[in-house]
Amino acid sequence: MFSEARNDLTSMRICTNYSRNLAVVMSLNKSMHPRNRYKDKPPDFAYLASKYPEFQEHVHTNLSGRAVVNFKEPEAVRALTCTLLKEDFGLSIEIPLERLIPTVPLRLNYIHWVEDLIDGQKQPRRGIDIGTGASCIYPLLGASMNGWFFLATEVDDICFDYATRNVEQNHLSDLVKVVKVPQKTLLMDALKEETEIVYDFCMCNPPFFANQLEAKGVNSRNARRPPPSSVNTGGVTEIMAEGGELEFVKRIIHDSLQLKKRLRWYSCMLGKKCSLAPLKEELRKQGVPKVTHTEFCQGRTMRWALAWSFYDDVIVPSPPSKKRKLDRARKPLSFTLPHVAVKELQVKARALGCTGRHPLEAITTLVEKTLTELRVLHKRVPCREQEQSLLLTAMENTWIHGRQKRREQMRQLRELPRAHQSAAAAATTPSLAQNKHQDATQEPADQQVTDNNAPSVEGAEVTNTAGDVDQERLEKVAGDDVEMTPGCSTTGPMDATSETSSKRATSPGSAEHFVLKCLLNVLHEESDAVIEMNWVEGENKDLMNQLCTFLRNTLLKAVAKSGTE
Repeated sequence: MFSEARNDLTSMRICTNYSRNLAVVMSLNKSMHPRNRYKDKPPDFAYLASKYPEFQEHVHTNLSGRAVVNFKEPEAVRALTCTLLKEDFGLSIEIPLERLIPTVPLRLNYIHWVEDLIDGQKQPRRGIDIGTGASCIYPLLGASMNGWFFLATEVDDICFDYATRNVEQNHLSDLVKVVKVPQKTLLMDALKEETEIVYDFCMCNPPFFANQLEAKGVNSRNARRPPPSSVNTGGVTEIMAEGGELEFVKRIIHDSLQLKKRLRWYSCMLGKKCSLAPLKEELRKQGVPKVTHTEFCQGRTMRWALAWSFYDDVIVPSPPSKKRKLDRARKPLSFTLPHVAVKELQVKARALGCTGRHPLEAITTLVEKTLTELRVLHKRVPCREQEQSLLLTAMENTWIHGRQKRREQMRQLRELPRAHQSAAAAATTPSLAQNKHQDATQEPADQQVTDNNAPSVEGAEVTNTAGDVDQERLEKVAGDDVEMTPGCSTTGPMDATSETSSKRATSPGSAEHFVLKCLLNVLHEESDAVIEMNWVEGENKDLMNQLCTFLRNTLLKAVAKSGTE
């Protein structure tokens, strides 16, 4: 029976995580370009697998019965790209695994943004794709969708051969011209033989990384971010360049200052948001009159694009709406506790003395218990029926590295009896040298040992007769159900941002100095329960994300513990 309970719990966690991830991806898809065909209708993997055998072998069914693809496998990513291009655009392409495998929704976002730049997607237009890659995806999409003419440049021999073959087998050679150019060639050399043609735009996926370490995520990725959800493929010339994408785009800017009105719009896609500001500043310094930018959002992947023009009559699309960003930032964090978990938590709450019959009351009681242990100030606030609400105020971040802090405190407390024993031994058996040189003004030896060698634990009473007190404190720190007065610290000296205990607030409403304020709602959703956290104010919204994760893990551990007892 216990093994069945554990299996049910495991399945519950997987389904909950999948539902949460799916909800995140779907919400991000809403930020795609309005004309992107995948914005409101993500690819149906099950349908595509039934139609394309070469794709079917990379589709798996998860525990919830949904068809999924492992984006860590290059073969699976390639199969998906080729299948989407065939199904939705009638394009047949080949891509080697050792070269960059593009994702279709992202490339489609870029194409639609270029349509906005040049004001019209169906008119004959001329564009340049700098570094077209083996797939030649931008020219193929632009030519097949809009009838655009493309000059596609490539420096890599393998990419050039595949791009040429992909254009020919889709019968688009009259619209797309693939040219092999020397290394480090951008726009100047590619256009030196075409002095009369004015192009409407250029597109470019610059190499994102400056070296191998950056390509592997070393020193280029925030340590708090999770690892990428998809595999990183691509040849050296496709993913790395001297100085990374920042210097690569600056070279395109340098070429544009010489070419100027040979192109109506210059554009590049960026892999790092931090590259956007310095490039915009470079364009400002160079006196470029028309500059705009945007963001491409698809699934969990974000990209940014920059465009500039020397023409006065171009229509400049507005940058992303700040209101949309604020609305997205205000969306609450939430997680779901399925019915089986809610029942186990009710039992757990009753064992702790909760008398409320409604499941939300039981979950709220357990959340309050955890918040008390974390020394997070909280109070219940008025709310709707079938709902519980708590106003939370955290004076400091107590939910990260709490286990390490407790272990260190336990280690220090264990050392206290040893320190007392050493002090007593030193007092009763002083060395011969100490007996000869000790005078009447010298302090007792046991006091010296206490001051110099005993570990310092704030609030700990260090005396030779404090063994019982130390043991009591050790048991209190080690216990799972320690109740602490909100605002009191037992983890060591307060940092510079903490107030003394006499000045700390005793309720969320009266707190003046805090790191986080948020509203926590416990909601009823059919037979499940949902915990929702809404940002109010504080130092960093990541703190609320961390606290939300801590509460979720704590409740799930309580369910797991009940299932094994």
